[in-house]
Amino acid sequence: MTNYEALSLAVECGRALFERDSASQAMGMRLISVAPGQAQVGMSVRADMVQGHGTCHGGYLFALADSAFAFACNSYNEATVAIGCSIDYVAPASLGDTLTAQASEQSRSGRTGNYDVRIENQNGQLIALFHGKSYRVRGTVLAQETPDE
Repeated sequence: MTNYEALSLAVECGRALFERDSASQAMGMRLISVAPGQAQVGMSVRADMVQGHGTCHGGYLFALADSAFAFACNSYNEATVAIGCSIDYVAPASLGDTLTAQASEQSRSGRTGNYDVRIENQNGQLIALFHGKSYRVRGTVLAQETPDE
């Protein structure tokens, strides 16, 4: 597969997966870019995402990173799920901040992979670091055509 074909496949997988991802859409996430083993997802901090201390609830930050992780590890058209994730919160995100989560594949072998995600605000300030471990299951992201179609 050429680099162009791999990139085209990753973009198509990201688009198809995002279309079915009601959770990410409901949180106002935007799929910015996808490449093999990589994805970038954006989200603005809304008033309903702010917790009692006046900053973005950590669950929304985790969800943003988890979504970027999902798009990155599913970019090869192999159905892949998380088997473990962790996050370190570095700085608070505030109401109105525009956050970007950048997921990058660190390793991929057999059925497992390791991905790191950086969440930054609109000023490039690091907000959180996330690590996810993926596991490839049966199936594909894109629907497979049958000979009768």
